[in-house]
Amino acid sequence: MAVATDMRVDFDEVRYLKTPPDEATLRAIIAKLEDPVEGLVRKDAQFAKLGLVADDYVANPDAVVAILLEHPKLLQRPIIVTDDKAIIGRPLGDSKAKERLAELFG
Repeated sequence: MAVATDMRVDFDEVRYLKTPPDEATLRAIIAKLEDPVEGLVRKDAQFAKLGLVADDYVANPDAVVAILLEHPKLLQRPIIVTDDKAIIGRPLGDSKAKERLAELFG
């Protein structure tokens, strides 16, 4: 959000734990996504605790939607969505991520 604010881009912030995206929203994001779909799933300690396997989500939109509906905390964020594109804004400290945001809003 700080990058968007610095770039003076208007945005709507969605609190994904308070209002998790439903299946239609996830599929709409995936349809616009420029990143690999498996990037929407955080491979963190919770992912490991659940005994999930990263390879199960590679190029598998249905599996990504299913896991995010069941475990919304695994949603990678932020996800930046415009009318025709979506990107995963991680890692924000990465200069490439900032370049991608600049291209998206430039």
